[in-house]
This record gives sequence, structure tokens and C-alpha cells, in this order.
Amino acid sequence: MSEPMTDEQLADYEERMAGDEWGGKAPRQAKRFWPSAMRLLRLLEPYKVSLAFVFLMNAASVVLAVYAPRVLGFAMDVIFSGVVSQQIPAGVSEEEAIAGLRESGQDRFADMAEAMDLRPGEGIDVDRLRALVVTLLLLYLASSVLMWAQGAILNRITMATVYRLRQDVERKLNHLPLNYFDTRQRGDVMSRTTNDVDNVQQALQETLSQLFNAALMLVGIIGMMFWISWQLALIVLLSIPLTAVVIAVVGTRSQRQFTAQWRSTGDLNGHVEESFSGHEVALIFGRTEALREDFDEKNTSLFDAASKAQFLANSMLPIMQFISYLSYVLIAVFGGLRVASGALTLGDATAFIQYSRQFNQPLGELAGMAQMLQSGVASAERIFEFLDAEEEPADTATAAPPAVRGDVQFRDVAFSYTDDPLIQDLTLHVRPGQTAAIVGPTGAGKTTLVNLIMRFYDVDSGSILIDGTDIRDMPRAGLRSNIGMVLQDAVLFEGTIMDNIRYGRLDATDEEVLEAAKATYVDRFVRSLPEGYDTVVDQDGGSISAGERQLITIARAFLARPAVLILDEATSSVDTRTEVLVQKAMNALRSQRTSFVIAHRLSTIRDADLILVMQSGRIVEQGTHAELLERRGTYYQLNQSQFAGEN
Repeated sequence: MSEPMTDEQLADYEERMAGDEWGGKAPRQAKRFWPSAMRLLRLLEPYKVSLAFVFLMNAASVVLAVYAPRVLGFAMDVIFSGVVSQQIPAGVSEEEAIAGLRESGQDRFADMAEAMDLRPGEGIDVDRLRALVVTLLLLYLASSVLMWAQGAILNRITMATVYRLRQDVERKLNHLPLNYFDTRQRGDVMSRTTNDVDNVQQALQETLSQLFNAALMLVGIIGMMFWISWQLALIVLLSIPLTAVVIAVVGTRSQRQFTAQWRSTGDLNGHVEESFSGHEVALIFGRTEALREDFDEKNTSLFDAASKAQFLANSMLPIMQFISYLSYVLIAVFGGLRVASGALTLGDATAFIQYSRQFNQPLGELAGMAQMLQSGVASAERIFEFLDAEEEPADTATAAPPAVRGDVQFRDVAFSYTDDPLIQDLTLHVRPGQTAAIVGPTGAGKTTLVNLIMRFYDVDSGSILIDGTDIRDMPRAGLRSNIGMVLQDAVLFEGTIMDNIRYGRLDATDEEVLEAAKATYVDRFVRSLPEGYDTVVDQDGGSISAGERQLITIARAFLARPAVLILDEATSSVDTRTEVLVQKAMNALRSQRTSFVIAHRLSTIRDADLILVMQSGRIVEQGTHAELLERRGTYYQLNQSQFAGEN
């Protein structure tokens, strides 16, 4: 099972992520919000014309929505002025009515009356009120239609951006070297390429349109409030620095916790994937309790990180609501005093209160979006780290190799994964059509040797030649098209058995697929299946056995017609009875092909033309089965110990 990273490993991991080791484009200091956010926004550059059009529609929508409360204030003035006008006898002028109020000692009411459009004895102006109500409804309707339209366009832009991001991730997967996957948990890679992309999509969809709207709404509302009363507007604006402090302090801390949350998610995914694939082994060795404890530890780590992130993010809105309530109380008190003094009309006060409430709405939206933005940018940062990882070196050769005969030579080859050398001064010559078996203890360099042939890694020094040509002078795709490989674990893809065999050569006809299946004994068991070659299997093989899955992979390699063949312990995971069929199928596959066979069971390689005994990255013995037994060296000891174990 996977072990948690030590402090030293985590520090090394973060240092590499922060620096240039994996591509040089990641920010120097890891887990920074703004660099990742700006890079995410740069993905929207291809749609800048559409975004400009959206901005215009949003601006128009905001102008209409912002002006609507002002119209509502005018309507309130019409109503209040009409009610007051009804109390004044007809025939009295507005000036006379106000003068009478002052003479009677009602100076404050007279001040309020001076700000009204009085029509003594006439009451409410119904025609004007009707026109204002219709105008108000049209303003809100037009604003809503524009908001819907710009939202629909923004959603299409977001979907297209994430579509391109997924394509970039897929392309990156195909250009990463093998050591990238060897040094990382599969669950973490899957989390970066699936969960994190989904989270970025959700963050863009839920925040991009609101960001435009909230920013413009905020500017428009502030302008209207200053138009009505700059004194009251200043009271409202006092909430901005308080809000900025909340976003700066709480937002920065929650960003760190969201990053930790997604990292813990990757660790947990890796553990779950490992537990699922190794479930039978855990049952056999009684390790289910240890797996459960490991899961609990990782799940607790995720819970702690997620709890802290959510607590910090969710604390923004209540704090800002308190600031909003405090601002509302101050506006109500000072606004009422200004209406009483005649400095404002009742309609102005009504409109200003509406604006103050709308002012808090975009601020509240910004606070609510902060949580999604922090989470989305944390995911984007992990994706960018993946996209910035160092790729396989580009091919210097562009011409496809000629027809390969299969003459393979190692000349003074040295290779190491780290500073410690794994293969040293390896020299080897396998002629066309020969079978070279490779045996040795774990860690001797057997699999590394065949990985070098496939150019999954390049040698540190020396050279590997096929038909006299250095494989570094061949395009990787051209080289690998001439090499077939059957792995210890039979890998099948979701589809029919026919599709899985045809994977070896996509342009093969059905007759050629059937020929490969018959030559490798796949036809024997497929004929007994109800659906035959149309039987659907997946990566786990479904209802077919491990040996039958391995036969399918051998048929796939047979169909590919490679000049060089690599069999990496292909019989180690099958039972003894099935091994006979698998061995026969491999013999048919190896016929007239240069073959490298990594073997655990020495009984399967007795007829090899050349047996290589590896130890600590060196070939310590080589020869035929009989020759090596006669020398009574390392191979003899391996054979004796295995023979004794079988007995």
C-alpha cells in the first residue's frame, strides 16, 4: 500500500513544483492565487471579441437595472406629493401653501413641501404614475433579457475553454515520459486530469458571468448614490475597506486550505484505486485492516483540510452581512433626518435605500464567489503544474526506419534513474530471429533493459542499435511500431474481444484478426462464449480468466507483426494449466522474430537461444540453458532453488 509522504519528500515535491524542474513555467512560489488566476483568464483570450460583446450587453443590463430604483423613487414622489396636495384647498398656490405652513410654525414640514411637486386640490397624478410604472416594468424586463443572453454566451465560452483545456491535458498525457507516471500516484494524476478539470469548469460557469455583473453593478450603484446624496453615499462606502480586509485575510487563508484539500483528494483517490486493484491480495494476506486504517488516515486528512477551507470561505458571507446591516441602520437614521430637513425627497430616500440594498448584493455575490474562486484556482494551479511537467525530449529524427530485421546490439550501455547507476557497461548482441531470455533477482535491471529498447528511457551513455542504427536516430513512433510487447499484467480495453485483438493493427481485416486468434489459441475459448468474438470485456477482463486475457494480448501482438518482441514475465500471473497454452501461443508469436523474454519460471526459457543472467545491472552470465547449467554458476543456483521449490 502507499505510504504518506515524509516531510522531506513533501518539501522536495513542493520545491520541484515551485521551480523549473518540471517545465519552468510554474510560479517560483507554489500555491499563489494571482499567477494561477491570471493564467486561467488567459485561456479566454481566443474569445475576447465575444467577451467584449458580452461586456456591452452586461453594461446595458446594469444601466437599466441601476436606473430602475430611481424611477421607483420618482413614482413614490408622485404618490406622496399627490397625497399632500389633496390636503391643500384648491385655488391656493404652492408658494402660498408653503408660506402658510411656515406661519403656523411647521417649518420642517414646509421644508419637505418645498421639495415636492405640489398640485393643490388635484391629488395623485395617475397618468404620470402609470407611465412611471410601465417604464419601471420595461426597464426590469429589458435588463433580465440582456442578462439571460449574456449568460448563455458566457456559458458557451466557458464550455469551449474547458473543452480546449481537456484537449491540452489529453495531449500532455501522450507526451509525458514514463518516469513521470513511475514517480507519482496514479490517483493523483487522475485527480488532476479529471476532478480538477471538472472543478475549474464549475468555477468558471458559476463566477465568470457574476464577476462582470457584480463589478459593473457596483460602479453603477455607487454613481447613482452619489447623484442622490454624496453624504449618504460616503456612509455606504465605509463598508468597502472593511469588506476588502475580510476578503484579503480570509481569502488568502482559505486558498491555502483549498490547495491542501485537493492534494488530499488526490492522495485518497490513489489509495482507493490501489485498494480496489489489490483487493484480493489484501484479503489473502489479511491486510484489509491496515488498508482501512490507511484510508481513515487519508480520509481524516481530507476532512480536516476541507473543513478548514469551508469554514474560512463560509465565514465571509456572515461577516459581510453584518457590515451590510450596520450600513443599513446608519442610512435609515441619517437619511430620515435629511428627508425631514427637506434636503431629500421621500422618493430619493426610497431610491437610495434600494441602492444601498443593491450595493450589498454584488458585494455579497463577490463574497460568495470567493469560495468557488479559491477552489477553482487551486484546481487550475494543479492542472498547470501537470501541463508544465517536462515532456519526452523531441525526436531529432523524422524519417521512418527501414524494414527492421531485428539485429539488436547494446554497446557499453549505462543508465540510472537517480544518481545511483542501475545498468553499467552492458554489451550484448542478439541476432535476427534469436530468443534472448533475461533472468535475475528483483532489481537486477531486467525490465529496465527492455524499457531502454522501447526508448521509454534514453541511455546515459553508450548506444543501442537495431540493424546497425542507433535507436536515438529513429522516431519513437517508428521504432515502437516495429516492437511488440506482452506485459505481465494483461491490459484490455473496454470493447469486444475482436476490438481488443485488432488494437495491435487497426487496419487489419476480420480474417487477419481470426488468423491471429487461431495461431495464439484464443479461438479455442472464444468459440465457447455465447457472443463469441463480440463478447464485451473491459480492463478487468469481465468473465474471462487471467490466462485467457493474456492469450488475447498475445494475439494482439501477433497481429501487429513486430520484428522485435518483448515478453515481460507474461506467464507469471497464470495458472500452470493455462501456462501450457500461453507458452504455446508465445512460441508461435516468437517464431522468426527477435525476442527478449523476461522470465521468472526458468522452465519456460529452456529452449532460448541465449540466456542472460543479470545482477546489479550487469550481465554476469550468458549462454544456453545447457551451457549455463554446466558452469554451475548463478543460473545453476537459480535453477536448483526453483526446481527444489517445485518439487
